[in-house]
Amino acid sequence: MKKIILGKTNLKVNKNGFGALPIQRLSEKEAVYLLQKAADNGFDFFDTARFYTDSEEKLGVAFSQRRNKVIIASKTSATDAEGFWKSLHTTLRNLKTDYLDLYQFHNPDYCPKPGDKAGLYDAMKVAQRQGKIRFIGISSHRQNVANEAIERDCYDTLQYPFSYLSSENDQKIVEACRKHNMGFICMKALAGGLITDSALAYAFLNQFDHVLPIWGIQRDSELDEFISYQEKEPELSSMAWRKIEKERAELSGDFCRGCGYCQPCTVGIQISDCARMSLFLRRAPLSVYLTEEWAENMKMIENCVHCNSCRDKCPYSLDVPNLLARNYEDFKEFWKNK
Repeated sequence: MKKIILGKTNLKVNKNGFGALPIQRLSEKEAVYLLQKAADNGFDFFDTARFYTDSEEKLGVAFSQRRNKVIIASKTSATDAEGFWKSLHTTLRNLKTDYLDLYQFHNPDYCPKPGDKAGLYDAMKVAQRQGKIRFIGISSHRQNVANEAIERDCYDTLQYPFSYLSSENDQKIVEACRKHNMGFICMKALAGGLITDSALAYAFLNQFDHVLPIWGIQRDSELDEFISYQEKEPELSSMAWRKIEKERAELSGDFCRGCGYCQPCTVGIQISDCARMSLFLRRAPLSVYLTEEWAENMKMIENCVHCNSCRDKCPYSLDVPNLLARNYEDFKEFWKNK
């Protein structure tokens, strides 16, 4: 199986990483089984976050007896030094460990740096000196924050969305990480579910020898797919490139990536699903979405009060209320003709 070096950390990790956000939807027994099966089949990098409800606890149960066999990364959403220490201690307790291999700031709206008044970065450095963390990273959906983190050269890794649907500016961020010897951890490799061919996504990312994709896995069958790709890597054939170009043409523009940072909605709209409904209807069996349950979910859009909280929080600067309205009109057309 292919290994990569994660930037200046010099951590040698499997090209496949395990994104542990989805395991919060599983029972502890199911999650532990999946995590341990992944580790038994070569996965050695596991990414979680304090924000992912009980994901950290499940990793703690799975790996407390084999801590030195895996590399564990987590994240903090703290906004000040006091919150940082509380978050870190909770995370260490949840993971049943006394150190993290990588600790990341979780999608902050600015780039924490040495000496700033919030004291976040300085607290991170103290934790590193104490041996509670090995390396310092930042996770972001914002191009300006990602670029500043790279240029400041005070971070070991950047976690950022990247797939074959990403923009040219996103690709420049990936290359900038290479130039700065900064580890690049790739989230949203399936573009929040819009990419349905995991082999094609894998083959595209396999071109980049410094990029570590973390696949959000919650089913045994999904894990089996990625294990099989380790044994026989999918290739970027001319047919594969034609499919990539076709999907780029179909999915370019102001589509929702499903990151969820716009939520919760003040009136209960499931924004990150409803704002992608038009794409789902064209990329999945209609029977999955043309249901009474989804009709009720989409009807919630009528309750939008245009508070613009979702628009203000969107890291991609989308006009979310307008996007929701367009998707709702599209859904009603499909529903009428089902």
